[in-house]
Amino acid sequence: MIDAGRRIFRQTFAVVPVLAAGLLLLCLASPARAEHEGKLQILLLGDSTTEGSVPRRLKPEGPHLEKVLEQLLAAEDDLPPCHAIQSGVSGETIRRLLDSGRYDRAAAKLPGVDYVFIRYGINDRARREDFDANFPKDIHELLERLRQDHPQAVLVLMTIIPFANEEVSTQINDLIKTAAEEEKVELFDIYPRYAAELEKGPNMLNYRRYPLANIPEKYHPLVQPFVRGPSVEVMANELDPILGHLPGWYGDRHPNLAGYNVIADETARYLAKRLRDKQEK
Repeated sequence: MIDAGRRIFRQTFAVVPVLAAGLLLLCLASPARAEHEGKLQILLLGDSTTEGSVPRRLKPEGPHLEKVLEQLLAAEDDLPPCHAIQSGVSGETIRRLLDSGRYDRAAAKLPGVDYVFIRYGINDRARREDFDANFPKDIHELLERLRQDHPQAVLVLMTIIPFANEEVSTQINDLIKTAAEEEKVELFDIYPRYAAELEKGPNMLNYRRYPLANIPEKYHPLVQPFVRGPSVEVMANELDPILGHLPGWYGDRHPNLAGYNVIADETARYLAKRLRDKQEK
């Protein structure tokens, strides 16, 4: 009886190394995920209208663009779990993304990316020489890098939101649309939805950032809680009844939290449709 027990013990534990090796090979063969195993990985590349540095500073607890996007997708019971990776940087152009090395640090080696949403153009137009010729080339270069580093990912070019005047916005967005057609990647035109929301109130989606030096001194005690460095920063319309008459008070067109929620909602609708279409195939 004792000998039989010893034989069973030796046979059982002889299998353990084999099982361990098999599990190791299985793990190595499985596709890695960017941060959370088992969730659809969504990478957000863009400028300040993607990052939202001022809303993060004014309301660090958020929720901010990537978290709202996750929550909206999670509210749809028929969609897979999703994780959105925020990789926008204020002031960034495609050229700077590639030349600074940030692409290599923030995007190139990120494992398991399923979707990449790309939204540039505002800073590119202001800073890229020969914009009409070079911006499309920069888009093509970025897409080529993404294809090499994330061959399994769906690449989505986004139009910009209404930020400058309509003529400038059209110029930028036409180049983005042409690039998407030439590269045969998906185009996500967010401009119409954002513009429609602005019709409800032209300043409801942007925060107020205004030089403290341009505010009459008698109001300085009032605005003190909103002072950030040389500027007064207000998330929405709290001070509009008092300071809205000042020239340029509404000049900063960067999204506030309401603006980013428009972006998140429209992105969630866009992605949900494509995920459902994919499930039906």
